[in-house]
Amino acid sequence: MKVQFFLHLFSFFIFFVLLAQCKTHPIDIQGLQNLKNGINPKSISPGSCLNSWNFSIDPCDHIFTDRFTCGFRCDLIISGFYRVTEISLDQAGYSGSLPNSFTLPHLEILDMSYNSLSGSIPNSFSNLTRLRRLSLSKNSFTGPITSSIGSLFRLQELFLDNNKFTGSIPKGFNGLINLNRFELQQNNISGELPNLNQLRNLIFLDLSNNRLAGNFFTANLSDSMIELSVRNNYLHGEFPLNFEELKFLQVLDLSHNLFSGRIPAVLFHHSSLQQLTLSYNNFTFLQVPEDLGLRSKLIAIDLSYNNLHGLLPAFMASMPELSVLNLEHNKFNGVIPIQYAVKVLVPRNHTASFERLLLGGNYLFGPIPGLLLGLKPGSGNVSLVDNCLYKCPDSVYICHGVHQKSLLDCKKFGPMIP
Repeated sequence: MKVQFFLHLFSFFIFFVLLAQCKTHPIDIQGLQNLKNGINPKSISPGSCLNSWNFSIDPCDHIFTDRFTCGFRCDLIISGFYRVTEISLDQAGYSGSLPNSFTLPHLEILDMSYNSLSGSIPNSFSNLTRLRRLSLSKNSFTGPITSSIGSLFRLQELFLDNNKFTGSIPKGFNGLINLNRFELQQNNISGELPNLNQLRNLIFLDLSNNRLAGNFFTANLSDSMIELSVRNNYLHGEFPLNFEELKFLQVLDLSHNLFSGRIPAVLFHHSSLQQLTLSYNNFTFLQVPEDLGLRSKLIAIDLSYNNLHGLLPAFMASMPELSVLNLEHNKFNGVIPIQYAVKVLVPRNHTASFERLLLGGNYLFGPIPGLLLGLKPGSGNVSLVDNCLYKCPDSVYICHGVHQKSLLDCKKFGPMIP
């Protein structure tokens, strides 16, 4: 019995001696091993980070050596032990999946983007409570997005874009109170836009190229938003009346949806909006702001491929910073306002000129303003193709190669062409 007792005592002594020599916490060593075990060995190429991970030695004690060249970072968190605080794998084409048990409790950054990983996000991600940045972009992850991510209240950046995720955006994401950037574009996400109005720090949101449907409510968004893109979805209905609540918004892209009705005047006197893209929708009417856009900060407007009708909005030539205007493929008629020509060539003091003025695919008629006829190559990008213009000689730069609608098409739409 005494011999057996001393053997057990000796075993415990050896264990604690080895533990004292270990710089990396055993839980984190196991976490790194689980991560590597989930990767397809055939996808681990020579020279890649994972190829160098050799667990016969201590990871944090040999980081940046030939045994653990790259892929993670260690910090001294508990006296005597280092903890893994960052995993940033190289873009080496790794395939495989994430381990079901993710045991790296001090992890702050997890970046496995630009690889070929698949499968779903494990629910054990809820254990990564110190995570500040999560990037799984440009892989092949599938299935619904786990709601466990919603418990990561320290998360500031979340990149799940360019995968194959399905289902809806978890309602629990409204608990990510420190999130400032969320990218989910290029997936198969469906359902309606969730309520994210508790994300008071969210400034960038990209939900483009998904299958989102329903109405668009600004009340579901944080008023801190600066850039918002929900292009190429199935959103419908009219543009929200209370858009001015997003008072810090600078970039808005709702193109390639099913919106209809009027484009509200608030967009043209918004205090901070700089880029507006509403192309490829079914808008029919454009409201004129009372101040004629004189206070507008807009630099670029794209309203192409809608059903807007009436005269061209002359007030847009008064917008002081507007330099790109695309109104192609609508149903505008009438003559080209002289103000447009002035803004192309001789803008007023302290106002930007039209660097791009795209008016093709409408039903404009009458003579072309003389200032535009004098436009030289390189002095401005103006397109007047596919209209009902009275005279557009090939000898003029902007008319070279231009084709207009047939007289029959023009008569069907509007009055006789003068």
